Amino acid sequence: MGNPLKHIPVKLIVGFISSKPSQFISARHILEKKFGKIDKETPLLDFSHTHYYEREFGKNLKRKFLSFKNLIPLKENYGIKLYTNKIEEKLSENNARTINIDPGYISLAKLVLFTTKNRSHRIYIDKGIYGDLELHFIKKSFQPLQWTYPDYRTQGYIGFFNSIRAVYLNQIKNAA
Repeated sequence: MGNPLKHIPVKLIVGFISSKPSQFISARHILEKKFGKIDKETPLLDFSHTHYYEREFGKNLKRKFLSFKNLIPLKENYGIKLYTNKIEEKLSENNARTINIDPGYISLAKLVLFTTKNRSHRIYIDKGIYGDLELHFIKKSFQPLQWTYPDYRTQGYIGFFNSIRAVYLNQIKNAA
């Protein structure tokens, strides 16, 4: 029998997709008020790995990722996705989303996204929110799984997530 261990806080990350880069600024501002300062951020990236979002957001989609300095507990983390859904509604125009906001977290072992969509590999958390394991950390780097989204498989994304993990590792070492 194993003994339950206290879970250490994790590193909150957020990914944005939109054809209106000004929406990234608005969403970032709202998120900073709730979760604190940003410690890492990508430049605007082209998002051309799938056409899934074009019908909703249009063409020439852009992507951006952020990570937050403050670590978060895993308890009741489903609330983060519910909160970002409200931000998407707030930033909507003519009853249509203008931005997709995907929150998740990085731990030493993995990158998990929060989602409302159930699939065989997603674990139910609470309140209609699932945890979606996208990457796992093996051999000194994040590695994709068979269901990992195409953009999360790229070396550019993986390099950025590895850099966030390095910041996170320093944070938890310094907190110990």
